Amino acid sequence: MRRVTLGMAVFVVMFFAAVLFTQAATLDDAKALSEKAAAFVKANGKDKAIAEFNNPTGPWVKGDLYVVLQDFNGVVLANGGNTSLVGQNHLGLKDPNGKYFVKESVEIAKKGSGWLDYNWVNPITKKVQPKKSWIKKVEGMDAFTNCGLFQ
Repeated sequence: MRRVTLGMAVFVVMFFAAVLFTQAATLDDAKALSEKAAAFVKANGKDKAIAEFNNPTGPWVKGDLYVVLQDFNGVVLANGGNTSLVGQNHLGLKDPNGKYFVKESVEIAKKGSGWLDYNWVNPITKKVQPKKSWIKKVEGMDAFTNCGLFQ
């Protein structure tokens, strides 16, 4: 009986590990979500997008991926990973290594889109981790979407 119970426990753990592994987000997923979010803002307007992006159980938060919407002044308009940051100006914010990552995000967005590497607090682990984010300018606005993957 013990062998059966132990065998079942091992099977269950391995099954869930396999499910989690196969559902792990990729950089392509982060890029696609940021691109889709920028299109959503353009199509539906800033106010509707802010409400949607700030919903932690909505379609713009997928596991450890979440959408951030910021304006070119560095103000956080939406953050699906941490709504307490909404309304804050992060233009002068540095990551733990001294990188002005929001300023760099704005510069990337002004050119259209691109990747940004920096360090940030993972809302799931609560630890500072390296992150790679896709920055995408919202057409017709001085704003951009950001979606990244903790490395």
